Amino acid sequence: MPELPEVETVRKTLKQFVINKKIEQVSVYWPNIIKEPDDSEQFKFLIAGQTIQDITRKGKFLVFQLDDYVLISHLRMEGKYSVHQSIEPIKKHTHVIFTFEGGEELRYNDVRKFGTMHIYPKGEELIRKPLNQLGPDPFDELFTFDYFFEKLKKTERSIKAVLLDQSIVAGLGNIYVDETLFRANVHPLKQSSKLTKKEVKAIQKQAILTLDEALRQGGTTIRSYVNSQGEMGMFQQELFVYGQENKACKQCGKPIVKMKVGGRGTHVCTTCQKK
Repeated sequence: MPELPEVETVRKTLKQFVINKKIEQVSVYWPNIIKEPDDSEQFKFLIAGQTIQDITRKGKFLVFQLDDYVLISHLRMEGKYSVHQSIEPIKKHTHVIFTFEGGEELRYNDVRKFGTMHIYPKGEELIRKPLNQLGPDPFDELFTFDYFFEKLKKTERSIKAVLLDQSIVAGLGNIYVDETLFRANVHPLKQSSKLTKKEVKAIQKQAILTLDEALRQGGTTIRSYVNSQGEMGMFQQELFVYGQENKACKQCGKPIVKMKVGGRGTHVCTTCQKK
C-alpha cells in the first residue's frame, strides 16, 4: 500500500502535469470508488468545469484543490494516477478519467478497486470524513513529543498497533512502522503505555527521519507500486527489516524474524529490538 512518502511523491509528480488544467468532463466506470456524493452522476456534475488549483496531502490522502470544491483521493492498495493524451488506449482497470480542455486526461487505475474519492465544498473537507478522522502526520507541527507521549500513555495496545492507527499518527503504514521501530530499537510488541520517554523520543525522531529519507528516495517500490509517471521509488535499497525475513540484520548479523502483530506481517530483529 502506498504510504506517506509514496503519496507525497505522487503529489509532487502530478503537480507538474495537472496544475491549472480545467476539467472538461469526468467519466466514471466503477461508481463504487465514489463515496461522496453517493451518486456518481452528481460527482461528475460537480467537477466538470473546475480547474485544479493545487494538490496537497493529508496523511495518505491526496487532496485536489479545485475552484469551488476539494477532491479527496485515497489510493489504498494499488491505486495509480497517470496523465495521457485522449487518443491513447485506455488500460484495463481504469475506473475514473478526468478529461481536460485540450484533450489531455488524468486517469485513475486501480486493479483491486479499493481506492476512494470524496468531494466537498471548500472549507468542509477537514470537518467531514475521512480527513476529520486523521491525527497529525510526523511532519506536522502538531506531532509534538507531548502529544505523542500522552496518546501512548492512554493505551495498552502494542506500539506497532498504535503507529498504524491513522487517528493517532497519519501516514505511517506497515513498511515504515517496521523500519521506524527498528531504528528506534523498540520491539513492535512492546506495550505503548510502558514505553519510557527516551523510547518515545526515539520513535518520534526515527519516524520523521525514516519518512524524510524515503521521500528523498522517491518512496519504496514493493510489488507493483510506482509513481504517477511509472518511476520506481528506491528506498527499498535502504530497508533494514521490512521484507528481510531470514536475512542477516545489518547491525548485529542475526536473522530478521517475521511475526504477526495485530494481524499484520511484522519484521523485527529480536537482538536489536528486545521486548
